Amino acid sequence: MDRALEGYASEKESSFLYGVLAEVERGTPREELFRKLADAAEEQAEVWATHLSRIPEVSPSLRARLVARLVRRFGVPALRPALAAMKVRGLSAYDHGHEKPSEVVGSEKRHAMVGGGNLRAAVFGVNDGLVSNTALILGVAGANAGNHVILLSGVAGLLAGAFSMAAGEYVSVRSQRELYEYQIGLEREELAEYPEEEAEELALIYAARGLPKDDARELAQRITADPARALDTLAREELGLDPSSLGSPLGAAQSSFAAFAIGAALPLMPFALASGWVALGAAVALAALALFSVGAALSLFTGRSALYGGARMLAIGSAAGAATFAIGRLLG
Repeated sequence: MDRALEGYASEKESSFLYGVLAEVERGTPREELFRKLADAAEEQAEVWATHLSRIPEVSPSLRARLVARLVRRFGVPALRPALAAMKVRGLSAYDHGHEKPSEVVGSEKRHAMVGGGNLRAAVFGVNDGLVSNTALILGVAGANAGNHVILLSGVAGLLAGAFSMAAGEYVSVRSQRELYEYQIGLEREELAEYPEEEAEELALIYAARGLPKDDARELAQRITADPARALDTLAREELGLDPSSLGSPLGAAQSSFAAFAIGAALPLMPFALASGWVALGAAVALAALALFSVGAALSLFTGRSALYGGARMLAIGSAAGAATFAIGRLLG
């Protein structure tokens, strides 16, 4: 009976999520896909219902409602890891196929600024700042340093870490973007010089994927007739690149700086308002709450229990903080 109830609730929750995805993708070919998946989930729920003596009232879990809200705000691609963790099917529709339907272009451009990796990176950035600065502050506090020394150390740790993260992210994204721009530039030159050869290469790619040769050649000729569309398609199919989402080095640097700084500022705030053991106790409590919250948030991407994720992150952060505090006491 418990298994039937669990299966019934799971399918009803899936139906809810598919309905949200269809709502977000309204007007695109993906809407029909998610509508059909929602109907299929309802049918599966009815199958489970036959094993129940009473049909219960079920509502989506807190996690499902949170993911649905984020999907409405940022779009499906941004939440793809979280949706996959919740066993949502049909996400392969966001992989590039033979040809990108024109109806989908607008939807993808709306969400180009936010990717699934960006959201996850932001959570990890906050976690990095939180753990590193909490450990630093506890190490200095363990050495019996005065409040002004703890504040100075905490601010220095925040700025040093945030600037280091920002600089590293800027160089990484800038280097990657330069490489991609160079490759796309070469593809643009080849398309201008040898359009027929490029069309033939594209046709071979489509044929290798199972498209009949004549259809593949016709599709390739139709695409290469429009230079802008041809370059976009060739970059995706031959180079595996998405020209619309190469990423902004400055934007990546700013995001990394902000995420790290937010996490690093949390354990530092009590020392700006109080001092001594009161400030230290408040900092430990605030850091513990934040660590648990970050761990719970990461469960969106792992599919594990939020309680388990929060407890695990709290344990890891506590171990790091306790070790640095003990070392500070020893050295102090």
